[in-house]
Order: sequence, then C-alpha cells, then structure tokens
Amino acid sequence: MASLDSVSIAILLGAVLVMAGILSSLLALRFGAPLLLVFLLVGMLAGDSGPGRLQFDDVRTTYLVGSVALALILFDGGLKTRFASIRTVLVPSMVLATAGVLLTALITAPVARFVLDLNWTESLLVGAVVASTDAAAVFLLVHTQGLRLRPRVGATLEAESGTNDPFAIFLTLMLVEFISIGQSSASHIALEFIQEAVFGAIIGVIGGRLVVIALNYVALPQGLHAPFVTTAALVIFGGSQIVHASGFLAVYLAGIIIGNRPTRAHNSVVTFLDAATWLAQIVMFVLLGLLVSPHRLLSSAGGAVLVAFALMLVARPLAVLICLAPFKFNWREKVFIAWTGLRGAVAIFLASIPMLVGLSKAYLYFDVAFVVVIISLLLQGWTLAPAARRLHVALPRAERGPRRVELDLPGQLEQQLVGYPVRPKSLYFRRGLIPSWSKPTLVIRDERILTPTEADPVAPGDYIYLLAPPERAEALDRFFVDMAPSSAPDPHLLGDFMVSAEHTLGELAEIYGVKVDEHQAKLTLADYFDVNLDRAPKEGAELALDEIVLVARSISGGRVNVVGLRLPEEEEKVAPQTRMQIVKRKLADIWASVAGV
Repeated sequence: MASLDSVSIAILLGAVLVMAGILSSLLALRFGAPLLLVFLLVGMLAGDSGPGRLQFDDVRTTYLVGSVALALILFDGGLKTRFASIRTVLVPSMVLATAGVLLTALITAPVARFVLDLNWTESLLVGAVVASTDAAAVFLLVHTQGLRLRPRVGATLEAESGTNDPFAIFLTLMLVEFISIGQSSASHIALEFIQEAVFGAIIGVIGGRLVVIALNYVALPQGLHAPFVTTAALVIFGGSQIVHASGFLAVYLAGIIIGNRPTRAHNSVVTFLDAATWLAQIVMFVLLGLLVSPHRLLSSAGGAVLVAFALMLVARPLAVLICLAPFKFNWREKVFIAWTGLRGAVAIFLASIPMLVGLSKAYLYFDVAFVVVIISLLLQGWTLAPAARRLHVALPRAERGPRRVELDLPGQLEQQLVGYPVRPKSLYFRRGLIPSWSKPTLVIRDERILTPTEADPVAPGDYIYLLAPPERAEALDRFFVDMAPSSAPDPHLLGDFMVSAEHTLGELAEIYGVKVDEHQAKLTLADYFDVNLDRAPKEGAELALDEIVLVARSISGGRVNVVGLRLPEEEEKVAPQTRMQIVKRKLADIWASVAGV
C-alpha cells in the first residue's frame, strides 16, 4: 500500500505544480513577465533547493517529456502557418535556420572556451546548445505583448524559429557523438545531415497528406478528430526518429500541410492543440526547473553570463547580418530580427542530451543553457515591444478579433457555418457589406432563430451565421470588428488615373464607360475591394472591373483610401526578375506541388 500511496502523492504533487504554473500565468500577464520564466521559477521553487524540497533528477523522463512537448509545439506552429505568408521569405528563413545557427555556434564557441575552460569541441557544443531561437518563446511574447509585426518580419521570424530547431538538434547530437566516440569525418556528418533532412521532409510531407486523407474520408466519431491529429503528429515524430530522420522537421512540415488543406473539424483541432501545447510547455518548463540546482549554478554563473551577453550582442547579430546580407531587409528589420532571437525550452532541452548520455561536464552545459535562457527572457523578452516600436517594425495595434464561432457541416468540405455578434461600429452593420463568397444563413435575436429575411434589418446585439469556405473564415473577421477611423485621401495624390475610394462604381461607369451591375452601382470603390477580396486589402491589391483594373494605392483605417485605374491601353511594364527571385519562385513552386498547398 505504501507504494500505491507514493504514486498518489506523485500524481497530486504533479497536478498541483501544473496548476500553480497555470495560475501563475495570470500574474505574469498582469505584470508583463515572460510566462516561460515563471514556469521555470515554479519548478525551481518546488525543487530540492527551494521550499518544495522535491528530489527530482530523472533526466530520461525530462528528455521524453521535452521531446513530446517540442514535437507538439512545432506541429502546432506548422498548423497555424499560412504557406502564402511565408513563401516570400522562405529562402532567407532557411538560411537563418541553417547557416545562421552554425554561425551563431561558431562565434559563441571562442567565448565559451575562454570563460568556461573547455576544449574546442566542448565549446562548440555550448554554442550549438544555445544557438537556435525558440518558436514558443518568440510568439508567446509577441502575442502577450499585443504586437503586430510587419508581415515580412513576422513571417521571417515565424519560419526561422519553426525550422531552426531540427538543425540545432542535429548539430548538438553530432557533437555529443563526436565527444563520446572521439572521432567523426566530415563526410559522415554531411551524410547524416542529408539523411535526416531529406527523410524528415519526405516523412513529414507524406504523413501530412495521409492525415488530411484520413480526416476527410474516415468517419471518426464526433470529438475524436483533434486527439487523432495530435496522436498522428506523435506517430510521425516517433517514426521519423526511429529511422534516423529529423522528427522535428517532419512534424513541422506535416503541420504546414494539414493546416493549409481543407479538413474536417479544423477549428476544433487547432483549439485542442493550443491547449495541448500550452500544457506541454508548462510541464516541460516545470520539470526543467526541478533539475536546476541554484548551489551548482554559482560555480559557473559568471562564465554563463558572459556567454549569454556574447550570444545576444555579438554572435546572433553578426549571424543575422551575414545571412540576410543578400536579401532586401533594411537595417531596422535586421536589428529587430537579431534582437528577437529569444532562447527558451529548446536550449535547456538540448542541454539535457549530454546529461542523458553521461558526458563529462554534462551539468555545466545544462547550467550555462539555463542562465542564457533566464537572461534572454528577462532582457530580450521584456524589451521586445519597445524594440519593435523604436525600430518601426510594429504596426498599429489592431482591434481585438470578434468572437467567431465555426461549425463544420457533415458531408462536405467546401463550406462551414461561421457566426459573429453584430457590433454597432462594424463594417457589416454600418455599410451592409458582406464578401461575395459568403452567404448569410440565419440570425439569432433574443434567443429566437430567424432567417435573414425575417431578421431584416439586422440590429446590433444580433448573432449572424454565414456560410463560408473554411480557409476564408478568418477573412470575415474584419467585417465584424469596429471600423478604424479613416483619414481623407491626400488631394495632391489624385489625378486623372487616381481617384478617391469614396466614389461609387456608378460614378466610375459614367466617366469611363465601364459596365457595372445595377445592384453594385451604389457601392463605393472601397466597398468593392472589401466585398471581393479574400482578406483585408493591402497596397497594390488589384481587382478587375469590366475592362479596367482597380489598384489599391493607399490604405487608411483598414480600408482602401485611394484607387489607381489601369486602363486597357496602358501597357504593363514588368521588371525583369533577378536570379534570386527566379530561384525563390522555383523553390516555392516545387514545394507547393509536392506539399499540395
């Protein structure tokens, strides 16, 4: 019975620790503290050197939990990644994820050798452990601080932080193997890397496509779609690792493929994985905190602090500047990308590998990684928002999204039911606009279900449900948030072929003789863009109107403000593509054809 009691006590203490981590997140959000740091501190306080006095030194369990948690985090990140948003920055992101990690490790290694009294191989291992940025840390902090980054910067950080972990893990494992065995050839390392990358990519692509087929054609009971996808992600990860492929790369690619294809229960899958990855992060950081010994940290703290500052102020910036030199990033964007190289769970997880295989000085790697993560979360994490604003890479904070409800319709994949509360200042209520690809289906008013005809006119406080393609459901949000104030267009910008977006299609038809449907004649040009675009308009967006093309020249308050007119007789001047642009386009086309996105 005593053994059963010990199991029950372990379950109770584990649940209490996780609950403490969850509740502490409320305090962290209130004061802006990095949440991951809070979870680490909870683990430290519960450990043998803290008030909790828990004896925990099970590195194998920590590695197992860390592997599962990291696989789920990467899969969830891939699931939310829109391929259309990252395809333009795919090449610079891949350069940062591979050459950037290697350069960071190489530049950090001499500092580690000097301050920690290590040989060159051990110093390079320290650099490899702390070289990769942490996707969970970056985007958790961006989200909690309410930042909206410029699309190119945000997409680059998203793609880099999601794909640099596999290379950092590979580099760490190669160095651990070299230190353990004592020899390794360059050809062996190159062959191992190619094997892991190629087989990981193949397994990820095939696995993702199989999961999509299973979701759409296997009649799973209601509620099992999300657990099935989560389990499938772990199957892809475990299968890849068994055949010595990169499981982390495989699950990330599988997530991208599943997230960019129409599938059943997509919304419930994303919601479930959000909760699963959040819980996985908490458990992983608490366990890593339990492994830390503050007394042991004192002996290496000074050198670890120097490594941390060398990494943040020298190694990462130099690696970013070198890797992004061939690409058209301005200096502000490069500085911000360099500063946003936050270290998190991945660094401490990688540092547990030497402990797992029993390397000499194994705890030194772990302690250095822990100090680096603490300083990175404190210094870079707390200054992320001010840095983004000072460097002008943050967009104005957007209105919080509406409370969207998504319901799958059995028997088909093309449409789903999307519901919103009607707000008095929304684009839908004030302008009566709705995209051409959506269809109002029912309205709920005072707990009564009405057809759109019965509910006409729709009033604030109503709930409206529309049919829309699943991949476009998010684009409906902008019609149900409060309209941002828009400024009048600059009259100096308007001429014969540039007009204010407040003119109607009917007025344009009278001047230029284009044909316009009678029911659209009263729409303004801004309305026409809102109704026909798949997502919020951006500068350069184009729409055909009979024989002319409308081009969005200025955006204000989230709507088109000035419209350029491209007349039929105008010849389009197409700038010749550079070699880099041709290579990027071909790589994107190859990936799209293989992955089916």
